[in-house]
Amino acid sequence: MNTISQNNRVLSGMRPTGLLHLGHYHGVLKNWIELQHSYGCFFFVADWHALTTHYEDPSIIAESTRDMVIDWLAAGVNPGNATLFVQSRIPEHAELHTLLSMITPLGWLERVPSFKDQQDKIKDRDLATYGFLGYPLLQSADILMYKAAFVPVGEDQVAHVELTREVARRFNHFYGREPDFEAKAMAAIKKMGRKNAKLYEDARKRYQEQGDSQGLSIGRALLESQQNISLSDRDRLLGYLDGQGRIILPEPQSLLTVSSKMPGIDGQKMSKSYNNVIALREDPDSVAKKIRTMPTDPARIRRTDPGEPDKCPVWEFHQVYTSEDTKKMLAEGCRTAGIGCIDCKQYVVDAILEELKPIQQRVEEYLKDLSGVDSIINEGCEYARDVAQDTIEEVRKVMGLSGRW
Repeated sequence: MNTISQNNRVLSGMRPTGLLHLGHYHGVLKNWIELQHSYGCFFFVADWHALTTHYEDPSIIAESTRDMVIDWLAAGVNPGNATLFVQSRIPEHAELHTLLSMITPLGWLERVPSFKDQQDKIKDRDLATYGFLGYPLLQSADILMYKAAFVPVGEDQVAHVELTREVARRFNHFYGREPDFEAKAMAAIKKMGRKNAKLYEDARKRYQEQGDSQGLSIGRALLESQQNISLSDRDRLLGYLDGQGRIILPEPQSLLTVSSKMPGIDGQKMSKSYNNVIALREDPDSVAKKIRTMPTDPARIRRTDPGEPDKCPVWEFHQVYTSEDTKKMLAEGCRTAGIGCIDCKQYVVDAILEELKPIQQRVEEYLKDLSGVDSIINEGCEYARDVAQDTIEEVRKVMGLSGRW
């Protein structure tokens, strides 16, 4: 695999708690497939995260890990463009989580919105555990381990990325103050060559003296293009550029994704916890049965009764799968009783089956070559661990843990 610029890295993961469904496909995977062509992507199976809620019976985690990767591949995630790995295969995540926990105030974790929200929603499991309280910090370790520049999230997950930014900022404040920092930064500037050194200094003054954020962007882009300086010097100059010490763990940015509008078969958001999903591997007959038995507008008791599409859960599926012209025709047919609910649902059945067919065909191909799937996972884990070892070695050093006795 090619070395990926950390300024261009994206990191995202999924918890292995069962087979993937259309909500995953439309809400996450389609975005991953697009991102992999523009960024250096790290996509991981978050099996440790799954233990925060499924610690009593982890059997589903083991069963789902390989199946999840197969579904990713079948949906179009390309291991040639993205690094696919399993979180627990990279023990450095646990070490970084432990080290970050030493400097993270307890109040930061308690104020994460999802902490109390999930405890309120998931009543059938005891979530009063240290692991559940600390999982946002484990997420921070996942992100900071690969010095990811971007994390694709929905609006409800922005708080987790903000926590990661605060943790990175606090870490750099404590451990980025190396002796003779400015002298080392000046020496690194000289290595850039006269022309580039002047451009860097101009960008630094533009940002620090005039408050022009474009100067910061120009300086960062200039450093990214440099071939004559080491990674350590680049980190120093990034910190010197914005007036800090050496930046050891860069602060990531949220990459907001469009919220998935994929409904479940009961009209709520598609989720396994609601038992309303259509799996990517769902049998065609099962898909048809689930859609055909969906509730519709309560006012349409008989075929001849007119209805209102906006009151029908099936209409939410049409928003995802049906063209504007066809939706217009169906809406008029519903309101005038010109089309029956069974005929209306058939458009959704056909569209879902058409979408799932190539995915399911590729799933079958991967199931026939499980050793090939394992090779993809192993290769991804090896590359991810190489990157992780570089980061953890640097973290250990600045925290005084790399002494040889």
